Amino acid sequence: MDWNRVEGNWKQMKGKVKEQWGKLTDDDLDVINGKRDQLEGKIQERYGYEKDRTRRDIDDWYNRQTW
Repeated sequence: MDWNRVEGNWKQMKGKVKEQWGKLTDDDLDVINGKRDQLEGKIQERYGYEKDRTRRDIDDWYNRQTW
């Protein structure tokens, strides 16, 4: 997986991330700024997910994206 695509297109990807994880605020997304570890942490914080589930959900979301 090449997460650099997400980082490089973060402004465009923020909307897609918010569609998937609606509990994330605009401020959260600004702080995350495309960093996967930051995204994982905020999802865990907002949803109470365990680390493995969060990683799996992000991988699934990433693989569904059309580049």
